[in-house]
Amino acid sequence: MPSRHNSLCWVAAIVAPLIASQAVAADKKYDPGASDTEIKLGQTVPHSGPGSLYGVLGRVGEAYFQMLNEKGGINGRKIKFFTMDDAYSAPKAVEATRRLVEQEEVLALFGSLGTAPQTAVHKYLNSKGVPQLLLNTGASKWNDPKNNKWTMAGLPLYPTEARILAKYVVGVKPNAKVGILYQNDDFGRDFLGPFKDELAKAGGTAKVIAEVTYDLTDPTIDSQLINLAKSGADVFYNITTGKATSQAIRKVVELGWKPLQLLSAGSTGRSILNAAGIENAKGIVAIRYSKEVGVPRWENDPDVMGFEALRKKYLPNIDPDNTIAYAGYGQAVTMAEILRRCGDDLTRANVMKVASSMNDFHSPYMLDGITYSFTPDNYTPMKTLYISVFNGKDWDISDKPVTE
Repeated sequence: MPSRHNSLCWVAAIVAPLIASQAVAADKKYDPGASDTEIKLGQTVPHSGPGSLYGVLGRVGEAYFQMLNEKGGINGRKIKFFTMDDAYSAPKAVEATRRLVEQEEVLALFGSLGTAPQTAVHKYLNSKGVPQLLLNTGASKWNDPKNNKWTMAGLPLYPTEARILAKYVVGVKPNAKVGILYQNDDFGRDFLGPFKDELAKAGGTAKVIAEVTYDLTDPTIDSQLINLAKSGADVFYNITTGKATSQAIRKVVELGWKPLQLLSAGSTGRSILNAAGIENAKGIVAIRYSKEVGVPRWENDPDVMGFEALRKKYLPNIDPDNTIAYAGYGQAVTMAEILRRCGDDLTRANVMKVASSMNDFHSPYMLDGITYSFTPDNYTPMKTLYISVFNGKDWDISDKPVTE
């Protein structure tokens, strides 16, 4: 018969591991979309419709998380990623987002695209307490941590970009006569107002002399460009996206109009410029905060090489110079880092806590020296930007960064 001492030792040997495992389990915290083995993430982007060239963001995300999963996932958990088609339509974005939250039960959404589609789900996601992170839109409304703490942009805020471009115009063309084409929605207006305000603040003679709009469903923007060219404007501020951007760049050349051209950073992707005719983009001025792929300048850059290795293995049908795809890669890497820093506390509240403190993280998409600037009380994604001019083959980037 075993002694009392041996019995106690036997009991201790059984109980101690149980207590330890319960302590470990207690340290793990999960909300819907997270478990010991899996993390679910969602996104809505236009895989079809007028903005379909941005669908590559989702395909890159799928490839990146597949690669991570093959290496063991994040902190031992595999990523299940849903990238859903919203066709750049607000009603479809609502339908897809509700499915992601209520049926798929994702932990968070990230990298969704478009001011109008994301505005349509903004209140819903905040009421549900679901993180809406690294949005592919720089609308000013996303910087509202007090009232809408669950939403954060992933691009430079449009007003920041617009004000810096206006300062540039005043500096190089103090008597500028500006013609503006802008998308007839919140995206367009977020660029328009701050740009005009900054021109007025400068107190010089630079002014806007013509404004025309277009809708995403317009088949062409030829008539708008003809009117702007006739206005006598010597600066063209092109606040467009996707197909309309390519059409506008090409039409300016066809008309023989030779203004100083300004373009929003989100529309400078190589695929957009290629569709316009790369030679037609020469001289365009834009804000810059990112590297490029498929050009000699960056071919030996470690971050670019990381993307190229992913592209070759998982996405060989995507062109090597697809900058939009590279942007998607940078956001997927950033989202993975947020989850990595969350450890075993995979609650939605902790995801937001970690994301809103990412003021030190350098995305592989960013120029050297630039990091995210998120803080819990200020969701401005980046405060440091550069002016760049397209030379017909590549972007000449200013030596010094510009701060709003």
